[in-house]
Amino acid sequence: MESGLDYYSARALLEWQIELGVTEAIGDVPVDRYALPDTTAKSKKPETPLAAPAKPSDLDPVAIAGSAALGAGSLDQLRAAMDAFEHCELKRGARQLVFADGTPGARVMIIGEAPGRDEDREGKPFVGRAGQLLDRMLAAIDLDRRENVYITNVLPWRPPQNRDPKPEEIGMMKPFLERHVALARPEVLVVMGNISCQAVLGKRGITRLRGKWDQAMDLPVIPMFHPAYLLRQPQMKRQAWADLLELKARLRGAT
Repeated sequence: MESGLDYYSARALLEWQIELGVTEAIGDVPVDRYALPDTTAKSKKPETPLAAPAKPSDLDPVAIAGSAALGAGSLDQLRAAMDAFEHCELKRGARQLVFADGTPGARVMIIGEAPGRDEDREGKPFVGRAGQLLDRMLAAIDLDRRENVYITNVLPWRPPQNRDPKPEEIGMMKPFLERHVALARPEVLVVMGNISCQAVLGKRGITRLRGKWDQAMDLPVIPMFHPAYLLRQPQMKRQAWADLLELKARLRGAT
């Protein structure tokens, strides 16, 4: 309701009312506030932008690994391709790539499981106590990684806390392993440990599989106990010796 008072009169009246202790402004006539239209602007809640629908990734790590592996025409190129591969989480926690050791083109190619602490530090497979035991095992049948044995692992990077590799990690890196074997061109594969048997033969149960010839990647394959296992279970060295003799006989053409 409009007031007929000018500014100064209205101000003086307001000050006087304040002095009287008035705390609420009351009009001359009653007003039904419930009957008045709601003129308050309703506050709009900020619209939360809808998240873009997740698109299925068009990046298949196995396919990428396969393409990179096939593009490698030499072991040096394969090493570079593996070093550039960014889709395996293990790479982020490892010090370096552990590619291979020994003599490329050797008749015997040994495939271990994954690098451990010593391998991660030195950048070579089968070093430390397990590597020393392997060297002694090979020497017992006239083999030497410096002359006639080539060595690699299923995985080129150390898993955290030396845990077993996950199936998806093995599957992701298998194209590189297959290409590695093709470029190294061995006559015989030796797979050491359950992880290697799983990756190469698609089987587990090293106690059952050891010493029995199988076939994979168009090559004869013999599973054996991993040297690290033999360090923990020295009573199994007798079986390991029998497997080494089986390998020696194969190389001599007796089987």
